[in-house]
Amino acid sequence: MKHKLIFSLLLICTQFTYAQKKPATGAEDRAFWVKTLNRIAYPVIHNLANETLKKNMPVEKAPGYGLNAARVTYLEALGRTVAGVAPWLALPDDETAEGKLRKNMRTELLKALTNSVNPESPDYISYRSESQPIVDAAYVAHAFLRAPKALWEPLDETTKKRFVEEFKSLRTRTGAYNNWLLFAGLTEGFLLSIGEQYDPARVQFSINKMKEWYVGDSWYSDGEKFSMDYYNSYVIHPMLVDLLKVLVDKKRAQQADYDLALKRMVRYSEYLERIISPEGTYPAYGRSITYRTAAFQALAQTALMEKLPEYIKPAQVRGALTKVMHNLYDGNQNFDDKGWLVLGFNGHQPEVADTYTSTGSLYIASLGFLTLGLPAGHKFWTDAPAPWTSLKAWNGETIKKDYKVEY
Repeated sequence: MKHKLIFSLLLICTQFTYAQKKPATGAEDRAFWVKTLNRIAYPVIHNLANETLKKNMPVEKAPGYGLNAARVTYLEALGRTVAGVAPWLALPDDETAEGKLRKNMRTELLKALTNSVNPESPDYISYRSESQPIVDAAYVAHAFLRAPKALWEPLDETTKKRFVEEFKSLRTRTGAYNNWLLFAGLTEGFLLSIGEQYDPARVQFSINKMKEWYVGDSWYSDGEKFSMDYYNSYVIHPMLVDLLKVLVDKKRAQQADYDLALKRMVRYSEYLERIISPEGTYPAYGRSITYRTAAFQALAQTALMEKLPEYIKPAQVRGALTKVMHNLYDGNQNFDDKGWLVLGFNGHQPEVADTYTSTGSLYIASLGFLTLGLPAGHKFWTDAPAPWTSLKAWNGETIKKDYKVEY
């Protein structure tokens, strides 16, 4: 009897271990992405919808912080959050648990956007002073470009007019001579997309400089001198591709310019997929590592656009990004006791934050979740789990050689 009991316990343990090792399904991965994106975005959107963002959001600043946090951090939180959630919120409503959550977030976000430009609201966010709003206005504009029917068109006419006025007010200032040029260009591109007066010089200058700063094999220099960091993903590839799409649609740019920018982003996405280790980690190098999953915006957008190279299967991108997200967001190390993101890479590490980084800056992490804009029935979510490149490489499996491209 005793031996039978021990055997039964061993069998149960073996079955439990097997169950623990069994790969998650695509549906389970998607549910985790949704839960995690909601965990990140909810405090910003819910509080701004209820006009309590400035009251409740903590404002932690990096050592040596050099900006006026009260004037910039709330717009950072809004712009960076909304740019990441936009493709997901653009999906149609349905009666699933996810669909109900998505509808609720969209409803609250429309209230939040309205409050943010209402001068009578305690959560009014001005774009009219400091240089930093040039950056985060662009993320708001990017969200409108990514989800016009979900986030722009439903706004009332007064709110739309207010956004246009705030965007145009940015023309009184300049910013850094690097990726910031794209921020100014993208906001003007959005104005063009809705038929408003725009500044073609800001648009064209940003595109011309990106062409000049291309250094090869999908990498752009962020300014005149190259920096090894993730700004090609945080900003350059996604914003350049989407700005050129507006210009092509409005017959202000050649299709060939867009096609070339897209090819370069696709190539860059190969790098991002390859740097994810078998354990789901990635190198913490360069500026702004506190931006966490924003490092994978270009990969997520390439997958969203269904432009992945043929040898990179959607399921392997899903698996790689999901593993990264589990490492970053399963625990509480990157959140405070009220659910707000904390300064750091993987934990509270304020010493690695840059002098322009405060709490609002961190919500750029939402950009890694763009692929939620693909519906649940898409093969990105339904295909069986597949190993990503580094996992296959370290397991001795066949992988594709990697060579530079000439475009």
